[in-house]
Amino acid sequence: MWKKEDAKPEGVADNFSASAVSSKAPGATTSSTPLSSGALSVSSRSAACISQGIRIKGEVTGSEDLFVDGLIDGKLNLTNGSLTIGPNGTVKADVNAREVIVRGRIEGKVTGRDKVQLSSTGQVTGEVVTDRLAIEEGALLKGKVEAGKQPAKASETKAAAAAATSKSTETASLSSGTAAD
Repeated sequence: MWKKEDAKPEGVADNFSASAVSSKAPGATTSSTPLSSGALSVSSRSAACISQGIRIKGEVTGSEDLFVDGLIDGKLNLTNGSLTIGPNGTVKADVNAREVIVRGRIEGKVTGRDKVQLSSTGQVTGEVVTDRLAIEEGALLKGKVEAGKQPAKASETKAAAAAATSKSTETASLSSGTAAD
């Protein structure tokens, strides 16, 4: 009743095979096994790449992972992605990402919501703000660092401190009034 062709999962092209994705090396054998839908999902999650010969001036935004081995000058904002600066990469920008891995150079403010990692070849000049900071031996970091979980909102902290100060002032004035009696 059902044909095998009708049972194919949606989003998989009919003529899609492993040989279309893999690069052929001399003397390499090619398998005729088609890719499974699991293999497609893995390849669609790979990081976007700005290679060594590419220069970008301006603002780069996105929500996916990004690998930079070229030059970016401006702003770089990855809302939910991971940014990896390759060993040849240079970023002269304010960077905001979930995770930042530095193997090249960054000049500017680096904000990694979850983590900032400097490898042995990494160089950061500027401010670093993150929950977790990992620095390998040989890395270079020049600038201000704010690492660790941020306490409750600053306005709540100031309000609590002001309330505590006013209570201690009231207590002091009451005790001084009773001492005079």
